[in-house]
Amino acid sequence: MKKTYYLFNPGRMSRKDNTLKFTPVDEEGNELPAKYIPVEGVSDLYCFGALDANSALYNFLGKEQVAVHFFDYYEHYTGSFMPKDYLLAGKMQISQTQHYSSRTRRLTLAQKFVEGAAFNILKNLRYYHSRGKDLQSCTEVIERCSEGIAGCNDIDMLMGVEGNIRQVYYDAFDIILNDFAMDGRSKQPPKNEVNALVSFGNMMCYTLCLGQIYHTQLNPTISFLHEPGYRRYSLALDLAEIFKPILVDRTIFKVLNKKEIQAKDFDVQVNSVVLKDAARKTFVRAFEERLNETIKHRSLNRSVSYKHLVKLECYKLTKHILNMEEYKPFKAWW
Repeated sequence: MKKTYYLFNPGRMSRKDNTLKFTPVDEEGNELPAKYIPVEGVSDLYCFGALDANSALYNFLGKEQVAVHFFDYYEHYTGSFMPKDYLLAGKMQISQTQHYSSRTRRLTLAQKFVEGAAFNILKNLRYYHSRGKDLQSCTEVIERCSEGIAGCNDIDMLMGVEGNIRQVYYDAFDIILNDFAMDGRSKQPPKNEVNALVSFGNMMCYTLCLGQIYHTQLNPTISFLHEPGYRRYSLALDLAEIFKPILVDRTIFKVLNKKEIQAKDFDVQVNSVVLKDAARKTFVRAFEERLNETIKHRSLNRSVSYKHLVKLECYKLTKHILNMEEYKPFKAWW
């Protein structure tokens, strides 16, 4: 089974036969012991910091269908190297475009994404309410907001409902978390520790969705809830809405409430807060553990990982767009 590899130290990468040779460097530019990664076992590379590599390496990665995702010092996702599209099909491209161009079809899918996100948000709130956190009022407000999803007659109205749900949900973070406060959502840059984790985690979820979309016939640039942009794979943003509550937010609650990440693990600056390297590694490790957790799938009647659930979501969306089966968003059933 192919794995995701995370490169935290800036360094150099080169090809050595069918192996990736990564040579990290310390703060003074001195080379550290090299790491060798068999390319046939790699699905994605996440690079946090500078990576010195030449075109020959990227040609090699492209042929081996290995994607590379880049983050800067402030945990901002800056872009991806994606191998040549090898599964895109003309029929899917046409049908996906038609679904976007049709006001009714687009709105139907967009509502499904918000519906799935709201359901999984409520699942989180009920889980922590059952464990002694007083989240009843937040839950009731989001339930009322969710009732308005079906009545939205355009994307702007739907995004307004989604925004209201998120605002109330983020207010609930201050109740769920023991020693930290979110104090409202802030980004670009995040103003405190919780916002820094949310921004970083959301980008991890976005790139996860992008990687799973790539292994289907879907075009990642044609989206339905988020407006397609010139410089982003906006369909990954659509799918990430569904999975952020159960993948990102639950990981944040875990690492903070269990004190795996503490206040000392953040670099607090005048106008922004970023994770230190050790905290970044801790969060990535916890996020990866979450992805590898398995649950018993009700339809497949076998255990599947959270990561595989994202791929299954892409397949469900594919069937809907090809008019094979109505799309139903993923909703946590446990």
